[in-house]
Amino acid sequence: MKLTKKTHACVRLEKDGRTLVLDPGVFSEEDAALGADAILVTHEHPDHFDEARLRTALEADPATEVWTLRSVAEQISAAFPGRVHTVGHGDTFTAAGFEVQVHGELHAVIHPDIPRVTNVGYLFEGGRLFHPGDALTVPDQPVETLMLPVMAPWNKISEVIDYVREVRPQRAYDIHDALLTDLARPIYDRQIGALGGADHQRLAPGTTADV
Repeated sequence: MKLTKKTHACVRLEKDGRTLVLDPGVFSEEDAALGADAILVTHEHPDHFDEARLRTALEADPATEVWTLRSVAEQISAAFPGRVHTVGHGDTFTAAGFEVQVHGELHAVIHPDIPRVTNVGYLFEGGRLFHPGDALTVPDQPVETLMLPVMAPWNKISEVIDYVREVRPQRAYDIHDALLTDLARPIYDRQIGALGGADHQRLAPGTTADV
């Protein structure tokens, strides 16, 4: 399975000639979702869900399908009947040939005064890769590759380190990093790498890795 890091929280997975894209939001490349057989969205915030990007991809290929939670599905399902699938915690499905399990229900707390939206994470191929969206959800099975949200209004580095320790992946790749400046990246790299207990790496947008 080939992983391609896109800007911020968006990643592209390829296997057996098919492509799946997660969270092509407004910080991601304009064409991030184009050419995908399947698109998965973790929640409704614009840095993860950009309606225009999804509509462009769905209009470009009538075979492209979307899996997401209800709050996102309600915004696009009417225009693409039968192609937008609603999922929630505990569901399993196959998308673009990938076996997917859904974990989690709520977005992390940004501030007590801000209502929490729904959020789901996606576990692929029985634990080979996990993308949690905007939450520190711990799946109920081992994870080989963790897509790690390193910088957000809702987290701090001690929580990120403890999350890596709790999930105990073989490796962790940064996502949710568009707000992290190049000046600060070495600090995050050093501290997460030294204290997380897993191989921690940062992929520049467009970089690929086999997972």
